[in-house]
Amino acid sequence: MGRFKKIYQQGTIDVIEIWVDTETGVNYIFHRNGNAAGFTVLVDKDGKPVITK
Repeated sequence: MGRFKKIYQQGTIDVIEIWVDTETGVNYIFHRNGNAAGFTVLVDKDGKPVITK
């Protein structure tokens, strides 16, 4: 545990969160609405992964 750190959260039922991989700096977006959820790499306008330094 501890590899991923949540840096942003919005909502309670319709939830959006941004997580950072502390080893690589890659940002991920998590979205949950009811029983459905998804977790994927967050990309910029050019389709490249967003990286936190």
